[in-house]
Amino acid sequence: MNAKILISAVALFAMVGACTSPREQALNRQSRAAERTLERLGSVGDPGSVAAADFAFARMAREEGQWTAFAATAAPGALIHGENGPIEAAPWLAALDDPEESVVWGPNTVWSSCDGTLAVTFGRFQDTEGLVGNYVTAWELQSDGSYKWIYDIGAQDNPQPTPIEEPDIPEDAIIVPGLTAINGMVADCPRVGEAQPEIAVQLMPMAESGGRFSADRTLRWDWFHTASGERSVIVNWVRDGEVQRALFWTAPPALED
Repeated sequence: MNAKILISAVALFAMVGACTSPREQALNRQSRAAERTLERLGSVGDPGSVAAADFAFARMAREEGQWTAFAATAAPGALIHGENGPIEAAPWLAALDDPEESVVWGPNTVWSSCDGTLAVTFGRFQDTEGLVGNYVTAWELQSDGSYKWIYDIGAQDNPQPTPIEEPDIPEDAIIVPGLTAINGMVADCPRVGEAQPEIAVQLMPMAESGGRFSADRTLRWDWFHTASGERSVIVNWVRDGEVQRALFWTAPPALED
């Protein structure tokens, strides 16, 4: 089964963000259909289920409120990595009221461990002022087979991309720039009788850090926060018989007001 092709095909139905007209119900039905298709992809490590969880998270934010969705889909001990460093999500979210309108987002890349216990999504978002950026979310497989997020970071592009003249689309639809398809990938699975390449814990001088291995140690995600405020995420995994870097993303400096 070619998960990448299938994910790319159904992602187009879920990439429409939010609207304020009666069409919202139809758009959300399309999103739910895409989520169900993604969930049915199936594999040892299942990037389709992870992408579906990310889309469902974004849809819940639109339908029920942004911070309500963050709280409902977070695993115990989940972290939000803000400009001042990572903070525990639960107590912070409990003190917030939902904004009237949610940020719109969707993944374009999913890296999953072989056993599916840990995965990372990378995608694009658009805030309520129309500014766009990237985000990274780490997901952990739960005992009931669902995915909950354990880490989330996002930052606006700096500079912002030049607006592109869009084709004729409904005026109440929002398309997240840069989101066209999803690339879903799974790490190599350990083989009986063969030594598995070992992923090293990443270190960065003068930086706070944290991260986690998947249960089968085929994928590791690490976050960093330097004294100067630089925020980075690294994902390493076992691929093609060796340890490879899947992602090294550094948040750009904040836009000036």
